[in-house]
Amino acid sequence: MKKKTDQIRRRVFEIIQIGNRGDFISHGFDIFIAAVILINITVMFLETFSSLEPWMDILEALETVTILIFCVEYGLRIWTADYLYPGKTKKEAVCAFLLSYDGIVDLLTILPFFFLSGFVAFRMLRVVRIFHLFRINASYDSFNVIRSVLKEKKNQIAFSLFILLILIMASSLCMYSAEHEAQPEAFKNALSGIWWSVSALLTVGYGDIYPVTVMGKAMAIVISILGVMVVAIPTGIISAGFVENYTEAMNSSAALDFDLIKMIIGPDSRWTGKRIDEIHSETGYAVVLVRRNGKTVLPENEYRIETGDELAVYKETDNG
Repeated sequence: MKKKTDQIRRRVFEIIQIGNRGDFISHGFDIFIAAVILINITVMFLETFSSLEPWMDILEALETVTILIFCVEYGLRIWTADYLYPGKTKKEAVCAFLLSYDGIVDLLTILPFFFLSGFVAFRMLRVVRIFHLFRINASYDSFNVIRSVLKEKKNQIAFSLFILLILIMASSLCMYSAEHEAQPEAFKNALSGIWWSVSALLTVGYGDIYPVTVMGKAMAIVISILGVMVVAIPTGIISAGFVENYTEAMNSSAALDFDLIKMIIGPDSRWTGKRIDEIHSETGYAVVLVRRNGKTVLPENEYRIETGDELAVYKETDNG
């Protein structure tokens, strides 16, 4: 009985995981969930239109159905969490899922539905449903490239944002010193200039607060120029990251045909369904590239191997 239950749980896990295009049911489930997410978000927007009041009952019914589907999916992911984290116990795997990005977003998506008549904070959490769109994008290589670039350049991006924060504070204090006497209502204190400094540094320029003194205008020119330069820093960092990622992919593609071992995963392979880090720790093989459905992917540790994948690997250790 336990073996039968484990088989069912394993099958459910395979179905609800994203990306198994070779499995018709699993791929169909991905499309179904994507459609449910889009319907739910569309309904959320339509419910804000007063002109659709006659259709409100239908919209609320659609929202209820989609939320119930989210609840069932959330429960199934908790039920099969130990397959997502095979190195952990059942309780540890459940906790890991609940505290993961997907687990938190799923929970915050569901909670507001049950507390819509309560706290405003819960009603505002409905916005979290939009982040479900990342689940649709997660099955595409482009999203994985963006995520890997942001992960690799996180320190540089954080430093550039820190510089921006310093400039905001400095420009706010300087503008207060130059404009307080001329505009005591607009620049009441050092913090009141933050709104102006943000709009100036980020080149938005709303114009609701602006300098009137000669010194203030001169400083505004300098601050606006610095703003253009500072905003360009994280853009350059991310652009450089994409170039590096593309170059690495090209170099790895060249190595695929010459230096690395090529293998195709068959239906009976022990690597099927395993993550990249699991394969490395168990066998000592490092998976450099994966070709799936005609596309070449630079896999991350969480990437799962499927039947039919073409791998480029090399033996890194002698673990067997």
